[in-house]
Amino acid sequence: MAQLFDKIRQLVANQRYMVSEHAAERLEERGVLEWQIIDGIRHANPLRERPRDRPNPSVEAELTLADGTAVKVVWSHVVIIDIAKLVTVHFFE
Repeated sequence: MAQLFDKIRQLVANQRYMVSEHAAERLEERGVLEWQIIDGIRHANPLRERPRDRPNPSVEAELTLADGTAVKVVWSHVVIIDIAKLVTVHFFE
């Protein structure tokens, strides 16, 4: 299942990622720092891959912040430029 997620994780590890304006706003709203999401992807658990999403295939994953809070992140793979894009972050509720 995690083929697309592995690709996203690799791109982030190689610093080939961007944060969407929407994700930046959600991070700020929720008091989550970008580095926590970037660092946390190494240990995140993929929840769902959506390879047919348009315009870019995407994945949902759960990761745990340093304080123990679980968050859901959505990443997409912008295939045309081979970069990972953080789409959004939210708490499980």
